[in-house]
Amino acid sequence: MNERQRFILHLDMDHFYTAVEEREHPEIKGKAVIVGSDPKGGKGRGVVSTSNYVARKVGVRSGMPISHAWRLCPEAVYLPPNFPLYIKVSEEIMEIARKYADKFEQWGIDEAFLDVTGKVHGYVEAENLARQIKSEIKEKGGLTVSIGVGPNKLVAKVASDFQKPDGLTVVRDEEVEVFLAPLPVCKLLWVGRKTEAKLKELGINTIGDLANYDATALTEMFGVMGWQMHLLARGIDRSEVEERVGVKSVSHETTFEQDTAHANVILDALNALCLDVQKETEAQNLLFKTVTLKIRFEHFETHTKSKTLPFLTNRLYDLQKTTREQLAPYLMKNRKVKLIGVRVSSLVSMEKQKTLI
Repeated sequence: MNERQRFILHLDMDHFYTAVEEREHPEIKGKAVIVGSDPKGGKGRGVVSTSNYVARKVGVRSGMPISHAWRLCPEAVYLPPNFPLYIKVSEEIMEIARKYADKFEQWGIDEAFLDVTGKVHGYVEAENLARQIKSEIKEKGGLTVSIGVGPNKLVAKVASDFQKPDGLTVVRDEEVEVFLAPLPVCKLLWVGRKTEAKLKELGINTIGDLANYDATALTEMFGVMGWQMHLLARGIDRSEVEERVGVKSVSHETTFEQDTAHANVILDALNALCLDVQKETEAQNLLFKTVTLKIRFEHFETHTKSKTLPFLTNRLYDLQKTTREQLAPYLMKNRKVKLIGVRVSSLVSMEKQKTLI
């Protein structure tokens, strides 16, 4: 029996934080806009949360030290993150998108999968539906969105990133392998940097290289994940679009522009991440109990460390104190750090006073 043909859309808002700021402040549209820490005339500490495409053209990237961003683009408009606003706008956009789907799955604040199999007959109708969604979001939300259309979640997500911003990419069943083959292997869903580095050591640079590599050898090296990666490289993904009930965690992470062992640089980034996480939990009226630090060293060695507090909180002091304690043993090793991240979980709603996970 042939597998039922599916039509999956992946919706990805374009430079979401800065796009919202441009919508709220039309006078900055067309200028370089950077959301993140206060640059303080180039002497600021902390990192870039996100930047618009004007700023990206001169090299500004998420996770970059704000002082470096200032050197690259001192004329930019620098704004602090406004999470209450971003969350409010996200809810409005997701409500628009949700009504078009048989099944809906939100990913973070600015992405979602839509299963529209029961709404369309063929890719022409799926493309028209995607255009309708884009049009309504632009008309009612004043924002642009890129959408990928494909036979599964994997292909749809890769496609949504293909023609940003304001893109629409349709990949039909028979086009999947040809579409994926030339793309860098890091574009493959769920292939992180550590796995990418190992694959490159094997001479696997593109998704096509991975699809053509011996599946048995991949399984021997990576276990079950090796077989899974081989399937994904061929565009095979049977995962369902599933509604997520409640917020399970809030996290932010940053990749340093250059690997660093400087404690002050790492601590500045940690403090900025804690502030972003705290603001987002506060904006959603959430308390947390579990704090997780993520740290990735050069050569992609990654560690996580979690601590469950004896109390519920959303205070910045509690989050910064806990993550600093978690970070301290790693700083003593004086090794270069590539990435750092902060996540809070075991969330409880302050409004409903009920456990969300």
